[in-house]
Amino acid sequence: MALRHSPLDAEHRELGAKMVPFGGWEMPLAYPSGTLAEHRACRGEAVAFDVSHLGTVRVEGPDALAHLQRTLTNDLRKIGPGRAQYTHLLDEDASVLDDIIVWWLDDDRFDVMPNASNTDRVVDAIGGTDTTATRAIVALQGPQARERLRPLAPDAASVAHFGVAPFEWNGVACVVAGTGYTGEDGVECAVPADAAPAFWRAVVEAGFVPAGLGARDTLRLEAGLPLHGHELGPGITPLQAGLGWVVGWDKDDFRGRAALAAERERGVARRLRGMVLDGRQPPREGYVVRVDGKPAGEVTSGNFSPVLERGIALGFVPPDVEPGAAVEVDLRGKPAPAQIVKLPFVAKKAA
Repeated sequence: MALRHSPLDAEHRELGAKMVPFGGWEMPLAYPSGTLAEHRACRGEAVAFDVSHLGTVRVEGPDALAHLQRTLTNDLRKIGPGRAQYTHLLDEDASVLDDIIVWWLDDDRFDVMPNASNTDRVVDAIGGTDTTATRAIVALQGPQARERLRPLAPDAASVAHFGVAPFEWNGVACVVAGTGYTGEDGVECAVPADAAPAFWRAVVEAGFVPAGLGARDTLRLEAGLPLHGHELGPGITPLQAGLGWVVGWDKDDFRGRAALAAERERGVARRLRGMVLDGRQPPREGYVVRVDGKPAGEVTSGNFSPVLERGIALGFVPPDVEPGAAVEVDLRGKPAPAQIVKLPFVAKKAA
């Protein structure tokens, strides 16, 4: 199947980005400055990511709220129109089929934002209309993101954390959410596809550093945020991933509720934890985690932390292995000392 391309594809190539396949799309991995520089720019200043590969599924009508309540784990009654919510779509065995952000646009209109490769699966589960091709999503992230965006789009810059609002840029109607995937403050702007290249150029001219998927991954890892296909997926439940807070137990029912309730009753067999290694060598997915010298789990995501200057990892271990515990991670067969730590690895900086 041919790879899909973002409305910003030509902009990335003009900037010299290295393009790679990801979730059925061809997207920028990094620009000439490199992943480390892009990562540090997000932690200290402000960057722009093209995340147009994420899906947008419009669900609307008088039954939209009730339908999403029956399908997704979190309880939309906790929020309301003009807000966003993180939630999960479960299989009947309580595995996480996808983790999703819902933008509640108005009373009976929602934009459900799945991961790129899961858009069709989400449409099959919740219905709605796939509007991904009609817009670009530009994520503006970092402690200076709002300050740099304000001269261009003051309404977008002032959206609340996890708020959702319309804004206008150069006469074009857009939508912004106070969300992101870096552990820093910032916003994500949905811009009509034909206006997106000009918007991208404007934010780059305003001082946002273009950043690619490489930095997005190291940033989310330092923030302790899960990635579907690694920390979430087949056989992994919200409770195992430490995300029980996305479950609306007060709802009468939702897909996968019975299996998840049974797991809550008996207790989880494993728990996602963060690990910091003593050295700089990055652990990788699949590396064995040892407790008391015995194999007890494995790494789901690992890399070098540019902020901590250590190898860090997320991985599943027995539930009684808690922050402060000493473990070992097999680095190509050689055990390396590590410590279980409380997430996130790196805290968000104040704006």
